Amino acid sequence: MKKFASLGIGLLLLIVGCSDNDDMEVLTPTDNDVTVQNFMWKAMNYWYFWQDEVPDLADDRFSSNTEYTEFLQATPDPEDFYSQIQFTEDRFSFLNEDYEVLLNSFSGVSKSNGLQFFVIDLIADDTDNLFGFVRNVVPGSDADEKGLKRGDVFTGVNGQTLTQSNYIDLLFSDVDSYTLNMGDKDVENRLVVPNDQEITLISEEGLLENPIRVSTTFDINGQKIGYLMYQRFNRSFDSELNEVFAQFVAEGVTDLIIDLRYNPGGSVNTTVLLASMIYGTNTNDLFIKQRWNTKRQASFSASQVEDYFANSVNGSPLNTLNLNKVYLIATNRSASASELLINGLDPYVEVIHVGDVTRGKNEFSITLVDDPENNYQYTSSRENQINPDNRWVIQPLVGRNENSVGFIDYTSGFVPDIEFREDVFNLSVLGDVNEPLLARTIEDITGISSKIRMAPESQDASKVRVFETPVNEIMYLDKTLFEE
Repeated sequence: MKKFASLGIGLLLLIVGCSDNDDMEVLTPTDNDVTVQNFMWKAMNYWYFWQDEVPDLADDRFSSNTEYTEFLQATPDPEDFYSQIQFTEDRFSFLNEDYEVLLNSFSGVSKSNGLQFFVIDLIADDTDNLFGFVRNVVPGSDADEKGLKRGDVFTGVNGQTLTQSNYIDLLFSDVDSYTLNMGDKDVENRLVVPNDQEITLISEEGLLENPIRVSTTFDINGQKIGYLMYQRFNRSFDSELNEVFAQFVAEGVTDLIIDLRYNPGGSVNTTVLLASMIYGTNTNDLFIKQRWNTKRQASFSASQVEDYFANSVNGSPLNTLNLNKVYLIATNRSASASELLINGLDPYVEVIHVGDVTRGKNEFSITLVDDPENNYQYTSSRENQINPDNRWVIQPLVGRNENSVGFIDYTSGFVPDIEFREDVFNLSVLGDVNEPLLARTIEDITGISSKIRMAPESQDASKVRVFETPVNEIMYLDKTLFEE
């Protein structure tokens, strides 16, 4: 039985062709300079999950177009305006000034140098300095070509030492290039010492990351254990994911490990497919259903908000292992669709969660653009209908997912069955049987004690503090709710 640490999350829901009419009087601003704010308010009033909890989004908030216009004019900055009309408990809604940039990111395409890292405060270091620990490098990226690898450390950027006050600006500003000041690990004392090495990284436009980082089968004393490290639920790679499971089936896999330790979310539809590859293809078994705001929920039939296990992928038969037990490696970097996989499988499969408490994000979102005739939903076939003078896109939380037995409440994340934290001083090669998290999982499957053990202090959360890094933890659902 799964253990839960209570409540809900954020996913991204992409829906197409929805058409609905409200009785609410249409508000029309009297100032053309509030185009962005007008789009945001109307889209949020229509879709936002907490619409009835935000007074400024109430249907009767404004008595006239003049009053409405004055409200829009009062906050000229779009980001500030969007923040102003969000619910106080909303942790995950976000926006972008260009919808194409956002949509590309959902497909794994971004402007990036390929470096993925933790930002760490080492308690043993009695300064305000922070340190970067490389956790992953995108194959074929500039970081990969420059020789950076998992476990490398850096102490600064462009000659400036990383601190709590500057690391966001140094590492996440919109620049094409920066230089890392590298360091060496003092494992015994759990410190990082600067060295003279510098590595300059250049971001590449259109870098594509395959979410299938590692897929292999281990044969341990005749026991076939499949292992998949999956970085994001990306629908562009659904067929490749199905091929991985075809290989697992061909190799006689009887036990399965899905590694979601760094997976922040992605496609709900891909989540359904992966769940089906694990559990089976009974299309009568309910996987999840959505809860919308009061206004929108009344617009949908039961079948329109329900998703069942699948039996095909892009027109091809789905490959499944038909398991009754699965191991999922998940940490505090695992969010959204990763948590949906846990929750959706739990009524059907014994899910053994190895790692740390997950992020806790069960609200889903949708992509909204300035296309009022389509109720502001982004639909690829309607790009020519989007207001050409407004490229802003918002990704608000618009509902929650519950599993087949009605469980919805995991805002505090899922508690692991086997707690085992990753040690930043021992970031071994991903997919290697001696990598600590994987080794601990294999140990539970085989019953054979692993020789790989973390030192007790590395399991002590007081020894390191991981700082938040900007990441969009989302999940999107690909299905038609209404036909045009």
